[in-house]
Amino acid sequence: MDDKVINVKALCKSYKKQEVLHDYSLSVKQGHICGLIGPNGAGKTTIMKIMAGIMFPSLGSLEFFGSPDNLDDSRARMSFMIEQPIISGSLTARDNLKYVCCLRGYPDEKRVDEILELVGLAGTEKKKADKFSLGMKQRLGIGMALLPKPEIMVLDEPVNGLDPEGIVEIRQLIRRMQEDWGVTVLISSHLLSELSELCTDFSIISHGKLIENLSREELLVKCRNHITLRTDDINKTAAILEDKLSIRDYKVIHGEEIHVFEKIDEIHNISQTLTDSGLVITRLNEEGQSLEDYYLERVGGQV
Repeated sequence: MDDKVINVKALCKSYKKQEVLHDYSLSVKQGHICGLIGPNGAGKTTIMKIMAGIMFPSLGSLEFFGSPDNLDDSRARMSFMIEQPIISGSLTARDNLKYVCCLRGYPDEKRVDEILELVGLAGTEKKKADKFSLGMKQRLGIGMALLPKPEIMVLDEPVNGLDPEGIVEIRQLIRRMQEDWGVTVLISSHLLSELSELCTDFSIISHGKLIENLSREELLVKCRNHITLRTDDINKTAAILEDKLSIRDYKVIHGEEIHVFEKIDEIHNISQTLTDSGLVITRLNEEGQSLEDYYLERVGGQV
């Protein structure tokens, strides 16, 4: 049995004559958390809007829960929070949630109380939503998406505007949704460090084009350990690495530091050779490549 609950194939989208999404494909397995990674304008929100049925693709196909048919019925089993939560500022958090109950045909007062507690808004009974901070509105938006017990949640920048403590709380909530309730999550965020801690899978997109889909395990293999090296002369350092140490597998990062991917166990010899050559070392330590480093490497440093 195919356990892929999201399957998009060769999506393309053009506005007038400008193509903003080209041949994008993605599959997400049930119960996984997939991080959609890319800078502003990369096409992330367009992908999510097509999935939600807010806009139609110019080309390509969609399948949810293993079927390309009855997409609206499938979307009834899903929740979406795209760009900004759709909140009525004249209502309290509770009344916004009760309104969603009516829209989704889910009249459950106990569920409203449960959601208010989950997203940290239980103490805001009399406060109108237009008086909420951006972070509180994000919490309420996630609560509104979570209320009907969806099998798939699509979240566009859900931690936007949250303080560090709030980000941790939302991360824990999304992980609980996955682990305890089996919810499949597609999430975008510009905070790559957060996605690296949360996601089981990653989809990297740039300028509307798929760069790579990979699992956490594949990412860990590709994010190799390396020596991070800074000196007072990066060009001279690179020459010495090649000429005196026979190191070829390295990368100069933004003209400021070098990542060395071989002879990591010879770090002391590298240090001594550079020092003997008259260079001043300002940084020399062994590190693992981060998701952000890997992303920048794959898209050629575009941010």
